[in-house]
Amino acid sequence: MTVTLADVAARARVSPATVSRVLNGNYPVAASTRERVLRAVDELDYVLNGPASSLAAATSDLVGILVNDIADPFFGIMAGAAQTEIGGQEGAGRAGGEKLAVVCNTGGSPERELTYLTLLQRQRAAAVVLTGGALEDPDHIEAMAAKLAKLADAGTRVVLCGRPPLPGSDAIVAALTFDNRGGARRLTEHLLTLGHRRIGYVAGPAERTTTRHRLEGHRAALAAAGIDEDQDRLTVHGPYARRSGYDATLELLRRDPALTAIVAANDTVALGACAALRDQGLRIPGDISVAGFDDLPFSVDAVPALTTVRLPLYEAGARAGRLAMGKEAPPPGGIATIGAELMARSSTAPPRKG
Repeated sequence: MTVTLADVAARARVSPATVSRVLNGNYPVAASTRERVLRAVDELDYVLNGPASSLAAATSDLVGILVNDIADPFFGIMAGAAQTEIGGQEGAGRAGGEKLAVVCNTGGSPERELTYLTLLQRQRAAAVVLTGGALEDPDHIEAMAAKLAKLADAGTRVVLCGRPPLPGSDAIVAALTFDNRGGARRLTEHLLTLGHRRIGYVAGPAERTTTRHRLEGHRAALAAAGIDEDQDRLTVHGPYARRSGYDATLELLRRDPALTAIVAANDTVALGACAALRDQGLRIPGDISVAGFDDLPFSVDAVPALTTVRLPLYEAGARAGRLAMGKEAPPPGGIATIGAELMARSSTAPPRKG
């Protein structure tokens, strides 16, 4: 049942006119009254009318692209590619039929992720693209599934890019997932082939799907090689940030000074690991090898060039944009796995003898 302005007024114990004043912001309202109205809006999930131009249509010209951190090239590349496809749509209508793509920076906060989706719902967004790994929290998963279902019911096209589909949710148009497990396994197999047996791992945040999948691939390679001891001790979790790589590397060296290689959760973390090793007077790869993940643009220009796993971020973002605009048919079953390619460079080498 559609929630009306009168329903919000009844819940907040005010008149419909007061609700309208709070939502439009065009008339002074007591702070306590305003708080009651906004609380009622959230509790009832009331959808405000969007821009006047959208009132005659099911959706507006707005498309939301949710990212954890737009300053991170991983997200910036995907968002930029998606925005190019969304803004370049051809067709009839005002300004040639293009859509306005808005990048929403969540900072990794699950609350902000839900807030942005609510705001996009209220604006009758034509589509929403969610990028990057998902939070593995049952309450958040349930809230996300409910929110995406409401968006889909209102005509919003929902596309996931680099994120696995929600369990039991059929609200999405498509989910483009990266082969994080396979890529991580091939990366560690590369180090094992070189002769490494004592490998430290700098993981991302423990509660993220990307972190878990990459760590599972890494450990699967070790297990296949008969190396399954000390893996918890040789794993340190932290944010996907350079400082995390630096601090975690120092901790790994403290735990096991005999390490011959370090695998980082992504290329940015790997740069922090390299800095920590240099500050300890260690040579890369002469004393210790380092590998990353994602093949971000700077990885090939690092000294030495970084061994990593290439994810086709631009291609994935562009495809997500086309799917969001209905310019490309969804993959069979709505899910497509995008391959990951090992990029073996000079930051990894056989371990030093002796």
